[in-house]
Amino acid sequence: MDPPPGVEDPRAPPVNGDTNHVSKKLKLSFITDSEIRDEFAHHQSGIARINNGSFGSCPASIIAAQKIWQLRFLRQPDDFFFNHLQRQILHSRTIIKDLINADHVDEVSIVDNATTAAAIVLQHVGWAFAEGRFQKGDAVVMLHCAFQAVKKSIEAYVTRAGGSVIVVHLPFPVNSNEEIIAEFRKGLARGRANGKKVRLAIIDHITSMPCVVIPARELVNICREEGVERVFVDAAHAIGSVHVDVKDIGADFYVSNLHKWFFCPPSVAFLYCRKSPVSPDLHHPVVSHEYGNGLAIESAWIGTRDYSSQLVIPEVLEFTNRFEGGLEGIRKRNHEKVVEMGQMLAKAWGTNLGSPPEMCPSMVMIGLPSRLGVLCDDDALNLRSHLRDHFGVEVPIHFQVPIDGEIGAMDGDGCVTGYVRISHQVYNTLDDYIKLRDAITQLLQDGATCKMLQTE
Repeated sequence: MDPPPGVEDPRAPPVNGDTNHVSKKLKLSFITDSEIRDEFAHHQSGIARINNGSFGSCPASIIAAQKIWQLRFLRQPDDFFFNHLQRQILHSRTIIKDLINADHVDEVSIVDNATTAAAIVLQHVGWAFAEGRFQKGDAVVMLHCAFQAVKKSIEAYVTRAGGSVIVVHLPFPVNSNEEIIAEFRKGLARGRANGKKVRLAIIDHITSMPCVVIPARELVNICREEGVERVFVDAAHAIGSVHVDVKDIGADFYVSNLHKWFFCPPSVAFLYCRKSPVSPDLHHPVVSHEYGNGLAIESAWIGTRDYSSQLVIPEVLEFTNRFEGGLEGIRKRNHEKVVEMGQMLAKAWGTNLGSPPEMCPSMVMIGLPSRLGVLCDDDALNLRSHLRDHFGVEVPIHFQVPIDGEIGAMDGDGCVTGYVRISHQVYNTLDDYIKLRDAITQLLQDGATCKMLQTE
């Protein structure tokens, strides 16, 4: 979009070759703390919003840009459809291609979310089983902490067509990538048992609950060594939270939401499909008149709907470039700050982080004091609701199921089975995490347990 009248376009070339003038202006033009507060002033006041990982956050300037696109469609939808929509979606795809280091824009499709992308990939695999190209009983390997929607997509498309599923259970708390790699190798071995083949491996780049950065590139390389047919990296949390280079990672399919850590309005994601002989057989599950024109074109029109979240990607990139270091600078500062906040909370509660700092993205898992008695998923949900309703803190709680009688992390009073997952985004302040720290401390001082919270 062009800047409004009277506002200097930062993309304009220097006047009379005065590059020093432009350089000095850019150094002085980074977004200020006050401007950040204004961008997120629509957030509900009084809430410590430390759960960016679930739904993301959209700045006011991007919401305004989205409204402009919505009105352009509503004013003259025919002109918008025939003359503007596809061109602008192609522009957004081109930006994504450069961000993720894809070879060609045709490898990038824009879809609603990671759930839609999983349906596209698993529909393709399900057809291969149903049509006899894959043998009944051949396997799909996945991590136990995969998103529930991915598990249901496997059920809907793969198992009903005759595929088997191998679930790799990862340790948590986790201390190193080597622990994850060892368990993954065991899963691949189970998938190849009795002469069967592993047709697809689904690898999270960042697991959600519990949250851990997975060594995706290393696992993809292992899949290649072991003859796995195709690899799908589900990176719902990745773009804006970890560095993403799809060629370096090497997967066949890679998806990341753009509304979680890239500031887009919900919902929008990209699906990267490396060019290969199977590319023409990938189709959007919502069939329109574009069927057969390639996944990227099919995805760009699935009927009349609001496409504005896909169209503001250029404006979002401009927003991130208002910060020192752009998107990478934001990512690095969020990581450093969330680790600092996590360590502060762990020290206050006498617990530990769920993984080393280098295995944390812009989110961190911190053990809750065992005296709170988080003993099941319902306890975790009740504690989360209590923190929201009584303390104004929005944070997810994870119950870690003890596996095979193993004793997990311990504090001074027993086994730690509850964890909070904190996020850090540009709008967060120290006060948000102090509020969480003090809320848990108050519950402990009151002698409260999750069982007591259920009776309120």
